[in-house]
Amino acid sequence: QVQLVESGGGSVQAGGSLRLSCAAFGYTDGLDCMGWFRQAPGNEREGVARINNGGSTYYVDSVKGRFTISQDNAKHTVYLEMNSLKPEDSAMYYCAATSRPWCPVVAAEYNNWGRGTQVTVSS
Repeated sequence: QVQLVESGGGSVQAGGSLRLSCAAFGYTDGLDCMGWFRQAPGNEREGVARINNGGSTYYVDSVKGRFTISQDNAKHTVYLEMNSLKPEDSAMYYCAATSRPWCPVVAAEYNNWGRGTQVTVSS
């Protein structure tokens, strides 16, 4: 059993920054990829950024150059540094984890999820 706990969401103005954190608890040995997904009302859950144990990172095109995912393996924690935020980045952000090291882009392939943290960007 794995528990993922997110923190760091909030409200900022456009152009601002936020840093999200996700700590994994429990049986973390089997996790080979962790990532951040987001979902705005009426939209499907979208993969934002993922990172595997080898440090390979993957980003959706809309956040490239603005968001950075990183990890502290010793703390079983993943971070998402979000800069130059835009109103369209507003969503509930979820941390997810999977044993699949290729870091699937599809949310359905992740079987561990946090409860989410809200990010709101005002214009």
